[in-house]
Amino acid sequence: MRNPPLSLYVHIPWCVQKCPYCDFNSHGVKSAIPEKEYIQHLLDDLARDAELIGNRVIETIFIGGGTPSLFSEQGIADLLLGIKQRVEVKPDAEITMEANPGTMESARFDGYVQAGINRLSVGVQSFQSHHLSVLGRIHDAEQAKRAIKITQGSQLNSFNLDLMHGLPEQSIENALSDLHTAIQLAPPHLSWYQLTIEPNTPFYSKPPELPDDDVLWDIQAKGHDLLKQHGFQQYEISAYSLPGRQCQHNLNYWRFGDYLGIGCGAHGKITHAEQRKIQRTVKVKHPRGYMDLARPYLDQTIDVKQDDLAFEFFMNRFRLVEPCPVEDFEALTGTQLSAGQTAELNKAQEDGLIEITDSHWKVTPKGHRYLNSLLSALV
Repeated sequence: MRNPPLSLYVHIPWCVQKCPYCDFNSHGVKSAIPEKEYIQHLLDDLARDAELIGNRVIETIFIGGGTPSLFSEQGIADLLLGIKQRVEVKPDAEITMEANPGTMESARFDGYVQAGINRLSVGVQSFQSHHLSVLGRIHDAEQAKRAIKITQGSQLNSFNLDLMHGLPEQSIENALSDLHTAIQLAPPHLSWYQLTIEPNTPFYSKPPELPDDDVLWDIQAKGHDLLKQHGFQQYEISAYSLPGRQCQHNLNYWRFGDYLGIGCGAHGKITHAEQRKIQRTVKVKHPRGYMDLARPYLDQTIDVKQDDLAFEFFMNRFRLVEPCPVEDFEALTGTQLSAGQTAELNKAQEDGLIEITDSHWKVTPKGHRYLNSLLSALV
């Protein structure tokens, strides 16, 4: 068993208002954000987590939320400096920050880049006013386009544009129009994913009318062809990039890599190769509780059960288009496939869901379409 590459996820929970489809741990701003206090708690949280990783090096950092771009340039600079004082960060680490077009200003953004942010993920979701209103977004189409232009004029290494499809009452033509607009803005990376209704959201309690399955499939198929025509390569179910511009942080997740998670509600995964075990960590969920010094930041530590390792490995690894080295399973989980799991993989090959060689497994396009069925067979 070996330790995989290590990343760091930083959670900033506040946003201007919570969107009705969002099930992330985010909280609408009701008063002044305790930015300085929260950053100190993040760094104290990291200092405690550093004990879990020894001298391992952080290879990527992702600052997510919520809306991290609500924090000041100085706040992000203090955060990144504090991180590098507490753990070793790879000199050329990819450092991504999520941003909402409604909170981006040119002067402020230059400060983020100077602080050390070298990749941005802009949550556009749609370029059409009706859809943005239904989704509860605080920006309009022009603000979205302006935010992308600010990003293009910066010294960033790369940026991502987040775009949804399968929106309430959305037609195929409407979805492809959004995608055309996104492509014209020339992002190096595009996250293009279908809206799903998640429990504990306003959309779940009052579901909107979504396109039927045939329309959703046509949107996916025609959108995939359109992206391919414009030089985008699909490397994960909902992620496309120009050659060499994949998100390294997310690749580490999907390759069953390790990550520390700091901030309220953040999750982490840490491999202890010498002990042949994998731990998951969960931090205190609510900001008020997270910043309460009377309790620890760590809410739960969970040792992943051996019976769950195959499902967890394949749930991540099979999202990717690239082949999965067979040797990675034992090297990263410390266990071997059962006879039943091997039989299910062979059956999946017969059904056209995966291709199997002596050295690799590769999920087919059909397998990605029916990925949930493939994974459920491997439990």
